[in-house]
Amino acid sequence: MSKFRRKGKGGMPAVSTASLPDIVFMLLFFFMVSTVMRETELKISVNVPKATEVKKLERKSLVSYIYVGSPRRSYVALYGTEPRIQLNDQFAKISDIQDYISAERDARDEKEVPLMTTSLKVDGYTRMGIVTDIKQELRKCNALKINYSTRKGTK
Repeated sequence: MSKFRRKGKGGMPAVSTASLPDIVFMLLFFFMVSTVMRETELKISVNVPKATEVKKLERKSLVSYIYVGSPRRSYVALYGTEPRIQLNDQFAKISDIQDYISAERDARDEKEVPLMTTSLKVDGYTRMGIVTDIKQELRKCNALKINYSTRKGTK
């Protein structure tokens, strides 16, 4: 007999979970910083048309959006199926556009006002008459920098 006896096979030691809270908080912090919350809830359906010559906006913080399209299914009973204008989170009339643009200008710094752009996100099946009326209202309030939102298409 031997003096020293071999212990049974010990196997692998248990995985240390001491650093698990650190990893969880790092992931949580990463997703909190990188997530962008949606600014407005779309109450209309907008399927923007395709375009071949597309240019990306540089400073999206200086863009005011005007959405035009037919109301979503949940709003059809209230508003019908005719194309509507949405400014921020509410439906609006064409006469409300001047107040909307002036409120957007008041919210910005005085130096940023000349750099502001108005972006029109118009459904591809919307008639051009409502877009022309919107452009006339934008001219009245001297918002002459207009952008049409599109999807990138092929030639």
